[in-house]
Amino acid sequence: MNAIHLATATVVGFAAGLHVSTWGMFKDSPHEGFFWPRYFRSPIVGAVMGAIAYLVARPNLGEPATVVAFFGVTYVLERGAIEFWKTFLRTEDQSKYFIPMQFAVFGKVVHGKGQRLVIGGIIAGAVIVTFLGIHWTLGRATLTVPALLLTASVSGWVSACLGAWKDAPVEGFQPLKFVRSPLWAAFWGFLVASFTTSILVVIMAGLGFTIATLETYKTFFFPSRPRGKFAGKPILFPEMLQRRRAFAALYAGIWALMIWGFVTAMHSHRPGLVHLF
Repeated sequence: MNAIHLATATVVGFAAGLHVSTWGMFKDSPHEGFFWPRYFRSPIVGAVMGAIAYLVARPNLGEPATVVAFFGVTYVLERGAIEFWKTFLRTEDQSKYFIPMQFAVFGKVVHGKGQRLVIGGIIAGAVIVTFLGIHWTLGRATLTVPALLLTASVSGWVSACLGAWKDAPVEGFQPLKFVRSPLWAAFWGFLVASFTTSILVVIMAGLGFTIATLETYKTFFFPSRPRGKFAGKPILFPEMLQRRRAFAALYAGIWALMIWGFVTAMHSHRPGLVHLF
């Protein structure tokens, strides 16, 4: 085991989680308040996921291209872990939400924790089998550009279906919103494919960067619009409208590092499924 690479994996995972916690805090804090332990939840989970991912896959994190792809992978692993906990394990009062955060069927919350856990296990297993099935089937096969884009979009379709299951019963089905994630996943997956020969990394990292992109758009392009789960709910902590701005520089800094990483990786020697430059 390379201790330096393990430390790098942990730091990258922490940064991915910090990115997540910042957009989450920016959107939710006017309604829920701000708590440091909650803010550092995602960075800690991201760091743990980064360490686990490194110990399982042992990527060479001495290369910029690999670090960039690894950031996207840890991003989606952190999101998967936290959303599974929120949806299927955590029990809390749902009246504060416009859209239920616990698992619901047609907008009606499933209160039985055992039921939710079984359903969550089935859904998580189906997602894992889908991703690994694509990985085992395609392996390091040479794909045409259309085939690569279609494959990269798979994780976006999974995310779109899960999101529609949760949101559509309350706010209606929105076709443009539904195809948004697959299109972005195809775009980011195609870029990541120039850094790696692993289809699994392409679909996972593509989804990670897709989440980062869409949440940035929803959070910072429309800062005055309450996120869907708090639509129509009162602002209970108005002081956070000003206080949260202090975190914007940190958020922009992480994005800048990601973009710098992409540019550096594009100009470095790397194996990949495609060669853009």
